[in-house]
Amino acid sequence: MKVMCAMSGGVDSSVAAAELLRAGHDVVGVTMRLWGGDSDTGCCSIADVDDARRVAQQLGIDHLVFNFTDDFETSVVKPYVEAHRRGLTPNPCIECNRHLKFWRLSERADLLGFDAIATGHHARIVEHHGTRYVARGADPDKDQSYVVHMLPQRELERTLFPVGHMNKSEVRELAARSGLGTATKPDSQDVCFITEKGGREQFLGNRIAFRPAVVVDRDGSELGQVPAIELVTVGQRRGIGLPGGGPKRYVLEVDTARAVVVVGDEHELFEDGLVLEALTWASAPIDGEVLVQCSAHGRPRRAVVRDHTVTWIEPERRVAPGQTVVLYDLSDTRVLGGGITVGAT
Repeated sequence: MKVMCAMSGGVDSSVAAAELLRAGHDVVGVTMRLWGGDSDTGCCSIADVDDARRVAQQLGIDHLVFNFTDDFETSVVKPYVEAHRRGLTPNPCIECNRHLKFWRLSERADLLGFDAIATGHHARIVEHHGTRYVARGADPDKDQSYVVHMLPQRELERTLFPVGHMNKSEVRELAARSGLGTATKPDSQDVCFITEKGGREQFLGNRIAFRPAVVVDRDGSELGQVPAIELVTVGQRRGIGLPGGGPKRYVLEVDTARAVVVVGDEHELFEDGLVLEALTWASAPIDGEVLVQCSAHGRPRRAVVRDHTVTWIEPERRVAPGQTVVLYDLSDTRVLGGGITVGAT
């Protein structure tokens, strides 16, 4: 089988390519140039491209580089900035997977005549009653099913996750035994276009004008001010312009239209449910009890999903609007679907 293996320059995708070769496939390594600016925490630097190329040379496979920087700006960076401008909390890594690492890569695979696409994600693909599903990876600490939850059936039929059945220690051991230069390379962290030095504040500040906002309690009494409402998120406790020594206050609501941040006690963060938009399903829409995960490594919570509404079995902490929510079956194995939080019910 002719397989296009996405190689980020990290150890997981390096071992993915090696495992495909070991299985007898015709493998070509592909690295996507996505972010053209400064990067010191993610997977998009020039050094990462060089690392991927060197591994491909070690493995004796062809290596291609696709320049998707314009697509990345349009589909990931601009929506990320716009979400913050609107007071939302986006997940750009999921949108990168949705629009670039699978959709654009899939288009290119079709054009070049590949049979399958492979990545180094720690996830699996399983079949249940004739339908394919994304499933959790074998290593619970590295599971990435949350960030690839949106794959439709067509992609699930031809996508391979060669390291999804391994623990991370096994991946590094295989890389070391194969003499791959990425065997001890640290995992990429955070958002590739947000640098450790400048952070989110500098990145957004270079693209939008920050607006100050007043901080009020539920009764509307003014408690303080924040210099940039675009940097505030639901659930936040520190950095919200309140004097020390008082009761702990948490952000309950970010109202960009009125330039108001509403805060309250921790118990006020708990809610009965949430509303989703942009829902995708692995198969037919679910109406019933599921497990719900609200962040990449968050605790799955029991809930009932019906239409676009998630109702918690017991009240749970509020999920920031803009955050991705992924629905799993009750065995906490298969991804049933996912969507983006609009707000509380």
